Amino acid sequence: MSTSTPEAVKKLLENMQTDLRSLSMECKKKFPPVKEAAESGIVKIKTIAARNTDILATLKENSSEVVQPFLMGCGTKEPKITQLCLAAIQRLMSHEVVSEAAAGNIINMLWQLMENGLEELKLLQTVLVLLTTNTVVHDEILSKAIVLCFRLHFTKDNITNNTAAATVRQVVTVVFERMVAEDERFKGIVEQPTPVQGNTNRRSVSTLRPSAKDAYMLFQDLCQLVNADAPYWLVGMTEMTRTFGLELLESVLNDFPGVFLQHQEFSFLLKERVCPLVIKLFSPNIKFRQGSSSASSPAPVEKPYFPICMRLLRVVSVLIKHFYSLLVTECEIFLSLLVKFLDGEKPQWLRAVAVESVHRLCVQPHLLRSFCQSYDMKQHSTKVFRDIVNALGSFIQSLFIIPNTGNPAATNAPAGGSGSGAQAAAQGGPGAGGQGGSLTTQAAFEYRGTWIPLMTVSVQGSAKATYLEMLDKVEPPSIPEGYAMSVAFSALLDLVRGITSMIERELAKEEEEAAVRREANPDQNAQPEPGAHLVWEEMVSACWCGLLAALSLLLDASTDETATESILKAELTMASLCGRLGLVTPRDAFITAICKASLPPHYALTVLSSNAANLNNKAYSIQGQSVQIISPSSESHQQVVAVGQPLTVQPQGTVVLTAKNIQCMRTLLNLAHCHGAVLGTSWQLVLATLQHLVWILGLKPGVGGALKPGRAVEGPSTVLTTAVMTDLPFISNILSRLFESSQYLDDVSLHHLINALCSLSLEAMEMAYGTNKEPSLFAVAKLLETGLVNMDRIEILWRPLTGHLLEVCQHHNARMREWGAEAVTALIKAGLAYKHNPPLAQNQRLQLLLLNPLKELSNVLHADIRQKQLESVLQILQSQGDSLGPGWPLVLGVIGAIRNDQGESLIRTAFQCLQLVVTDFLPTMPCTCLQIVVDVAGSFGLQNQELNISLTSIGLLWNISDYFFQRGEAITQELEREEAALQKQAHEKGEPLNRPFHPAPPFDCLWLCLYAKLGQLCVDPRPAVRKSAGQTMFSTIAAHGTLLQQPTWHIVAWKVLFHLLDCVRKSSSTADKEKIESGGGNILIHHSRDTAEKQWAETWVLTLAGVARIFNTRRYLLQQLGDFFKAWEVLLDHIQSAALSKNSEVSLAALKSFQEILQIGTPVKDSAMPTEALALAVMGVPPVLIDPLSASGPGRPLLRSDSMLERLMRYNGAELQAPPPGEESALEDAALWWSAWNTWYRTGTDSTRPPIGGTGTDRPSFIPSQPFLTALVQIFPALYQHIKTGFSMEDLKKLGVILHGAVSIPISSDASPFILPSYTEAVLTSLQEAVLTALDVLQKAICVGPENLQVMYPAIFEQLLLFVEFSCKPPQYGKLETKHVANAKYNQAEWVALNYVPFAERSLEVVVDLYHKTACHKAVINQKVLQNIIKTLRMPLGLKYACPSESTWKLAVSSLLKVLSIGLPVARQHASSGMFETMWPELANAFEDFLFTKSTPPDNVSIQEFQMNEAIDVEVVQLISTEILPFANFIPKDFVGQIMTMLNKGSIHSQSSSFTEAEIDVRMREEFSKVCFETLLQFSFSNKVSTPQEGYISRMALSVLLKRSQDVLRRYVDDERLSGRCPLPRQQVTEIIFVLKAISTLMDSLKKTQPENVDGTTWAQVIALYPTLVECITCSSSEVSSALKEALGPFKDFMQPPVSRVQNGES
Repeated sequence: MSTSTPEAVKKLLENMQTDLRSLSMECKKKFPPVKEAAESGIVKIKTIAARNTDILATLKENSSEVVQPFLMGCGTKEPKITQLCLAAIQRLMSHEVVSEAAAGNIINMLWQLMENGLEELKLLQTVLVLLTTNTVVHDEILSKAIVLCFRLHFTKDNITNNTAAATVRQVVTVVFERMVAEDERFKGIVEQPTPVQGNTNRRSVSTLRPSAKDAYMLFQDLCQLVNADAPYWLVGMTEMTRTFGLELLESVLNDFPGVFLQHQEFSFLLKERVCPLVIKLFSPNIKFRQGSSSASSPAPVEKPYFPICMRLLRVVSVLIKHFYSLLVTECEIFLSLLVKFLDGEKPQWLRAVAVESVHRLCVQPHLLRSFCQSYDMKQHSTKVFRDIVNALGSFIQSLFIIPNTGNPAATNAPAGGSGSGAQAAAQGGPGAGGQGGSLTTQAAFEYRGTWIPLMTVSVQGSAKATYLEMLDKVEPPSIPEGYAMSVAFSALLDLVRGITSMIERELAKEEEEAAVRREANPDQNAQPEPGAHLVWEEMVSACWCGLLAALSLLLDASTDETATESILKAELTMASLCGRLGLVTPRDAFITAICKASLPPHYALTVLSSNAANLNNKAYSIQGQSVQIISPSSESHQQVVAVGQPLTVQPQGTVVLTAKNIQCMRTLLNLAHCHGAVLGTSWQLVLATLQHLVWILGLKPGVGGALKPGRAVEGPSTVLTTAVMTDLPFISNILSRLFESSQYLDDVSLHHLINALCSLSLEAMEMAYGTNKEPSLFAVAKLLETGLVNMDRIEILWRPLTGHLLEVCQHHNARMREWGAEAVTALIKAGLAYKHNPPLAQNQRLQLLLLNPLKELSNVLHADIRQKQLESVLQILQSQGDSLGPGWPLVLGVIGAIRNDQGESLIRTAFQCLQLVVTDFLPTMPCTCLQIVVDVAGSFGLQNQELNISLTSIGLLWNISDYFFQRGEAITQELEREEAALQKQAHEKGEPLNRPFHPAPPFDCLWLCLYAKLGQLCVDPRPAVRKSAGQTMFSTIAAHGTLLQQPTWHIVAWKVLFHLLDCVRKSSSTADKEKIESGGGNILIHHSRDTAEKQWAETWVLTLAGVARIFNTRRYLLQQLGDFFKAWEVLLDHIQSAALSKNSEVSLAALKSFQEILQIGTPVKDSAMPTEALALAVMGVPPVLIDPLSASGPGRPLLRSDSMLERLMRYNGAELQAPPPGEESALEDAALWWSAWNTWYRTGTDSTRPPIGGTGTDRPSFIPSQPFLTALVQIFPALYQHIKTGFSMEDLKKLGVILHGAVSIPISSDASPFILPSYTEAVLTSLQEAVLTALDVLQKAICVGPENLQVMYPAIFEQLLLFVEFSCKPPQYGKLETKHVANAKYNQAEWVALNYVPFAERSLEVVVDLYHKTACHKAVINQKVLQNIIKTLRMPLGLKYACPSESTWKLAVSSLLKVLSIGLPVARQHASSGMFETMWPELANAFEDFLFTKSTPPDNVSIQEFQMNEAIDVEVVQLISTEILPFANFIPKDFVGQIMTMLNKGSIHSQSSSFTEAEIDVRMREEFSKVCFETLLQFSFSNKVSTPQEGYISRMALSVLLKRSQDVLRRYVDDERLSGRCPLPRQQVTEIIFVLKAISTLMDSLKKTQPENVDGTTWAQVIALYPTLVECITCSSSEVSSALKEALGPFKDFMQPPVSRVQNGES
């Protein structure tokens, strides 16, 4: 409640009246003056209350009078009264109704009470109320009040003393608060402060305002008092302590820094009084050395005094904190002192409080920065900041190194354990409770046997001191063990935290500002002012060594996870800060420290040791004491959590990892993860360490490069505790995240990371060279991970990344290689799959960049790498095949980079890729790549590892050609665009365009490349490949050749087809004739393919056929090329050489090709070709036009429904257009056909020429086969149609030689069963048919041809007659011995003569037939054809039964009869010309030979046969009787004579001796004799005897006959007589019977003849026989008797009476 409200005032008045009444009551008896004063006072108050409105103001004016009664009361020294009065006075004060005068009175009264030692506490209270409620007390009164309080502080009473002390503190504060308030009031008024002159205090005070002046005087006297000088203002002081004075100074300085900073007078005091004072008071502490005895120094040194020293340090802390800017120089001294107090030689307590003071500084980073700016950065100045840090460092080191001597509790504790000892033990000191520190759970540091516990001393970031607060202690306290260490530790951490957070805040702010500036004006590249940076860099440079030394040591010594964590965090933040400031050396040093701590002790890691060596050279001294950066020691009592193998070249033992190592590793990961951007070159350290740790822990890379626990490869050397097992997934996760976070690094940092990984990897590679040990794959795996997460800027790191990985791929360690390949391929796949911006399709350069390493992998020789490469190509095709675009050449290059020394599986994988390309991606790739596809497919065909792939790839080439065909137009357009561009480039460069098959258009070149590839495959060493390639090539040319432009055909013909034929011919002729054993395992090779030569033969056949087919089907295209004739010649040459090759398969096929290019169908038996077709062929229309219409079979007659012209129109396609039948084309055609004839002639001549020399036993080198010869001969008729106009006699002769030769060639016995019919069947072989057909064609052509051709007839007859002779005399083939087919053994290589009889007979039929047509031709007459025919027939006729075949002579006879029936009239006609002179004797001989053959009929001839044969003989005689004898006058006489003689001979019974009795009648050729006889007789007695000659011949013959009969009969009669009883020989009996029969026949004939025709002498001879006949009657043989009876019978006609007139006009 306010003191000025009416109620309060009313209450105050009431209270005052009450107080006065009480006072008057108390003093009624003893002190009447007081009583009176009190009463008058009541009156006074009442009066004031009644008269005035502002009661309080009036009260204040009259306060002296109002207070008076109470002061008098106090003067009584009566306790009760005094208390009452003091209470009343306090009430007045509290209502602020006391004036300055009254206040002075009150103070004086209080002073008396104080001097009397009365109511001391009440006094203090009153003073306090007086001074705090108002500001009326100034100057001397104030000083008196203060002194009063001081005096009360030094009483005997403890409570009073303490209360007084508190009061003093409060009063001092009040004085300064008043000054602050006063300054506030006068804030707006600007005064001119007068300059401070001199250094006396009096003068300067005059400028101060009242409250300020009081404060100044007070502070000045406090300094005086502490310095033990007399005060100027506080008059009446009797006693004072330094400790109290220092406390007051500290509180003023701490609470009112503004006063000293704003007022020069006060600043002056600080500089002139306070600082010197402090320095002076410090002196005993500085000089003191612990342990130095007084004897050693001349004067005893004052011992440091704990209370003063501690308070001084507090003052110093405040001075530094608040007035550093005023007292730069002084602070330098203070700080240097502080550093000295940390010395090991100072007492423990001093060091403890000093450390606490240092800690206070460490939590003020801005202050530290000021130190750095003011001292460290100035020349010739102490490096204060550095010293502080270093001092802390060496302090910590000294705690470990120096034994703990200065601790009284530890050293002086009595054995029983007094209180202090117990306290020490409780605090974890090395007392009874603290034995074996490493067993306790308490946090501690331990180093080389020194064990120091760690306590919680203050909250992070605030320096809460313990010993600096012990203001009540006079004696130095005992410092628990570990306390100093704990404070120093906190100080270090706070220092690091403070500096780093401050600098980082400022850096962040600077970056923000820079960003804002950049936005405002982007052009300007504003550089931040360097000042701030210099300070930061200087701070770090100054402190890093000391920090690192201390932190490394602590890290090594730490046994507590939390402490370790804090140390690591400090090292990490420092490393990061150094990195941000670009201070490489300190950054690397901190990182090295963390790295070393992560690895097992003494672990040999070159990167770290070399780095540490650099640091050790920088060993620095702290106050003369050399400090080394301490390497971790191995004796730490740490929990072992893992045992593993070190990553070294030589296998060593195992190494252990402790929990702390793992903890450090996590920090390292954290560092790399969060601060990767500032690591720069120290990535090497970090990654090397991580690699080793990962190795020891047995983490292995998995998919995508992430590391997973698992050590299948290594043995049981890795042991992991469960603690670390649970950590591993976390560690591997962070490891992955670490590399994932590389996507946030800038480009430079990323390059640092990549370089570091590459060099790590190189080390790993070198390490893996010497051994077959598992390599470290850490670097490779992480390179992969890094690449994968940085896909968006892959360009900047692609080259170093893949360049290195490709090296890894060549490593000889398989596991290393495998990972290298895995990494490269994974990156390429990811790169292609990534959604780049702009997309890859628009960024060809990037796409090629990404694919390039894939190509590079082809240079690696290791199969596993190539396998990986190809598998990834397959995957790329499956996923990105559509979008490869310009990358296709590269990809195809990879697929096609196969070599024969690679295994099958590689080739198989590559081939899968190719198949995928051909089936799915041809349409999506640029057309320029199609040629590469062809090449690649071809290279698969040529590889020799896997036959099936070669074959399949040929199939692919077929598919590719189909694709070309379907997409021809599109491809052509694209290629031509490309071509134009290339030509332009080439033109600009001034060099010709370099492209295979250049002049041809680009699309044609594509085809040519395809054909060229197939051509290569056609001469592959493997027959199956050749066959397949050949078929494919010819099919392709046939199917798609129409797409080619005309000039391109020239290249196809010469460069592709003929080139191929040359190669095949060459290979075939040089092929090996060795038998190939059947292929591996169960593959059987057919005997027709069991040598390389035979296999090549098949290829030759295919190729030749293919080329011929193309020539045939594309003739019109080819004919339009200039050099068709040359090409034709070359083709014919190939056909000829094939036909003459010693391989029957090739030679036969060659002829088929020959037939094909001549466009001959296989001839049909009836005729070589339908006439209309022939006619058209002659016109030059190829059969191609004819054939399709007439259904499939060659040689079918044409459908006559539509005219040839219409059909031609219908076929009027581009290539099939028949040329106009102009002169030139006819001539050119003729040339072509004659060329073909020459080829045929050469082939025929060479193949049918009999072998020369050698005996029959030598096996000839090669004998052409029948099918070959047949085919050869079959070609002629068709060929002839084209050349007949110029076919000369000469040519005919050539033909004859070939035909004869062909027919004479024998067959090998093993082929005979297939060609020869069984011997009994009279059938022609196809060759013989062909020969006859050829001649037939010729003769038909002659027949319809002009006159001049007919001279060829005789030649044809001659040829045929030669063949006829074969029937009796088979031809000889050279000197080759042939066997008769029946005697040949199939299994021996013998040659079998054919059965020529059917052929000869057929020839004979042809001769007869032909002669029938041509008998009257001049040439036939002139060339004596008839004579030749007879001459030829003489042989079979003469042989008769001796002929090889019976049919032969029968045919010969019938032929002879036919020929004569035609020829004899012609001969008679030309009798005069003498053309037939020589024929007659020939004919006579022929008859003679036949009718009276020397050969006997075989024994087994049946009677019927014999009769038939006799009938033939009879036929001949009849011919003589009808065709020859009637025209005797036109026939030479000799000839007629010969005939007569013959008939004579025939009419007499010639007998055969071998007949049986029963057969005798038949065998006697009675019919024949009879006919002969009759003929003789007929011509003897013919009435129309035209010439006497004839009659003469008849008569002569008759007389011979009769004479002979006479002789026989006589001889018989004689013999019969002589023989007696013995029967005569059989033949004689037969003969006589025959003669008798002949006589009877003669008689019959004579009877039939006109009497005038019979000569008289004849009758005489006949009658002369009669007696002889009669004589025979005596014979004994019944047969003779019966014959005789018949003979004698006719004689009855002679039994007439004689007449006088003789007939015939003869007497």
